[in-house]
Amino acid sequence: MTTTTCCVPTETMAVPSLPDQNTRCPSEAWDAASRDAGAVKAAVHEKYSQIAAGGDSCGYSMIGDAYGDVDGYVAEADLGLGCGLPVEHAGLNPGQTVLDLGSGAGLDAFVARQVIGDRGEIIGLDFSEAMVAKARSNAQRLGFRNVRFALGDIEQMPLPSASVDVVISNCVLNLVPDKRRAFEEVYRVLRSGGHFAISDVVLTGPLPDALRRSVEAYVGCVAGAMERDAYLHLIRAAGFGAVQVVVERRIAAAAALSITVRGEKP
Repeated sequence: MTTTTCCVPTETMAVPSLPDQNTRCPSEAWDAASRDAGAVKAAVHEKYSQIAAGGDSCGYSMIGDAYGDVDGYVAEADLGLGCGLPVEHAGLNPGQTVLDLGSGAGLDAFVARQVIGDRGEIIGLDFSEAMVAKARSNAQRLGFRNVRFALGDIEQMPLPSASVDVVISNCVLNLVPDKRRAFEEVYRVLRSGGHFAISDVVLTGPLPDALRRSVEAYVGCVAGAMERDAYLHLIRAAGFGAVQVVVERRIAAAAALSITVRGEKP
């Protein structure tokens, strides 16, 4: 299988300074948790459930007001947790079935719904009960009958094989301990000829522990961002073709990148 990676110009985002040691989000307990997959998931679950309930999302956004002019934007669903605009590069068409991984309060699901219309279906998947409840409340308020939100784990999705046309995700897979399994699940649930568009945070190389902690603080308490090349290798190893990095932006004092990557299931 032939796969390609599109090398795009690296932009530098206008970002605030890294939080200092006294204000960054992760604690010593978080750093210890990052060495254990189960503890990482528990820490992520707790943090994002707190955010859904109105807690602080670390006080900064990687994309600022980028969603401001996007059709379908819902302010109440924007918790400032994204690192890209995956729907912009997802190649959506009316009537498709779209799966949003780590859907949070529903922002990208609602943006996708603006494209696929009433005849398609949007499924949001999140493992935080509080986030799913918030997203469902938003969908009900908006009157969207073809947008539904389910509780589940990205590493073991509660969806049938070959059941969706497009998978999107925004700054979520960096939180998943077993990314290999996550991409295998994306491959499984996609129909033949389907594709994904995922925005995520990757690293530009090995980092000293102190710098890694600073990066994790800056990008919203991520627990497991990978090196860029290793991340793309996982995607290809899962079976995807036509792998392309369509957007790449430097963040966190050049220690990490925000990328949006596409891939197709043959």
